[in-house]
Amino acid sequence: MTDPTDPAADPTVARKREKLIAAKEAWARSGRLLTGTTADPARDRLPPGQSLVQDWPVLDLGVQPEVTAAKFRLDIDGAVAHPLSLDLDAFMALPQAEDVSDIHCVTQWSRYDNRWVGVAAHILIDLVAPKDEARFVIFHAYDGYTTNVPRDRFERPDALLAHSWNGAPIAREHGGPVRVVIPSLYLWKSAKWVRRIEFSQVDRPGFWEQRGYHNHGDPWTEERYG
Repeated sequence: MTDPTDPAADPTVARKREKLIAAKEAWARSGRLLTGTTADPARDRLPPGQSLVQDWPVLDLGVQPEVTAAKFRLDIDGAVAHPLSLDLDAFMALPQAEDVSDIHCVTQWSRYDNRWVGVAAHILIDLVAPKDEARFVIFHAYDGYTTNVPRDRFERPDALLAHSWNGAPIAREHGGPVRVVIPSLYLWKSAKWVRRIEFSQVDRPGFWEQRGYHNHGDPWTEERYG
């Protein structure tokens, strides 16, 4: 049964969402923005085909879930020794980390020097102790969005679950109160409004990966589509 309080249940929102999905699927089929070149992140700060912006563009499918402090919960489970469930207070009580990184969106824009505060991924990984066979991580969001990454990408020092950006809480439109940040991959891999982190023995393509986008998403090798 459809929840009438769910924004996605609004026919206008649903039509907008389907139109946006169709447009982005068409981009994947046509190879939009592909330059056919690669870059070396050790030498080249800007990945191929990207353009710098000063603002932070808002990209979504017309639905921005309202995740209040009281509602927020983060579950970390799957192939782990110690499943974990955190409310926002418990999440904020974990050791906090600061990091500065660049972000790169598959729609062509990049933004330098984003200042994040949150919980480093390695803190969460240590707490749940993933099993050796858990080689993939699946992120589940409050809006039903999913995306997948190799475990080694989530284990990198600059990967974190962020609650603050440039000195302020992350706004709802950018995935607040807590979003994933994995700077080494295109930004669609950094799920907004994160609800669950699942460690998995098998890789399971997520929302965009099932719709023509690359399963890995490395900006420097232009893994936009797959």
